[in-house]
Amino acid sequence: MTEHTSSTTTRAAGAAPTTAFPDGGASLFTPAPGAAPMWRMVASQARMELRVMLRHGEQFLLTMVIPVLLLVGFSLTSVLDVGEGPRVDALTPGVLALAVMSTSFTGLAIGTGFERRYGVLKRLGATPLSRFGLLAAKTLAVLGVQAIQITVLCAVALTLGWSPELGPAQVLSAIALVLLATAAFSSLGLLMAGTLRAEATLAGANLVYVLMLGLGGVLFPTSSFPGPMEQAASFLPITALSSGLRTVLADGSLPGLAAFAVLAAWALVCGLLASRLFRWE
Repeated sequence: MTEHTSSTTTRAAGAAPTTAFPDGGASLFTPAPGAAPMWRMVASQARMELRVMLRHGEQFLLTMVIPVLLLVGFSLTSVLDVGEGPRVDALTPGVLALAVMSTSFTGLAIGTGFERRYGVLKRLGATPLSRFGLLAAKTLAVLGVQAIQITVLCAVALTLGWSPELGPAQVLSAIALVLLATAAFSSLGLLMAGTLRAEATLAGANLVYVLMLGLGGVLFPTSSFPGPMEQAASFLPITALSSGLRTVLADGSLPGLAAFAVLAAWALVCGLLASRLFRWE
């Protein structure tokens, strides 16, 4: 019997198979299990969250349709007294603030609450993605939706005759306000979604949305409120955002430090509570 040998492949008893290459080298597959880097996990989760948010019909209505209808409707009618000057100039900052809140708080809280109820978060908890990574991914997805929101709303406002006078300082101030507000609202929404039942989150998020819409200076400045109510409303994150954007976009000046301080305080406190109390199931 003649032993058959190959010039391209050799295999010893008990050895792993190797495949020879023309240059005489060999390649042996060696598994290397382990979690991906945190930034890669966060980026992948953020892309998935963004796709889910854009495909969700109710969230699209809340984040895109309602703000556009409010801007167009109140700009073309005199139902609300917004003072002197073009109505769109007075309304656009508040509607932008409402859009930021609807995405980073209401939509995020409700969506995450039902993900937790249906066991989606429980399955994510079994992956190497940490609680911080999940919160960061959801916040990045919110920023992506907000970029679309702000682009659409600004285009509609410009079509209606909006003419803001913005310099580099004003643009940077507006971006800083939006980023701080996003962190504050996202932390508050995730705190609710991670600690309450889905039904309670749904009711609570909608209630907070309505209250902030009425008390947060979205459609008209809080200066028209009685003294104690105006002071109490000034500590709300939506008031800090809407008043700050109104100072920048309508008045063309820089907002005071109080607006940044209020948003930063909400972001810090709610972020710490959410990172500690958020439950996967």
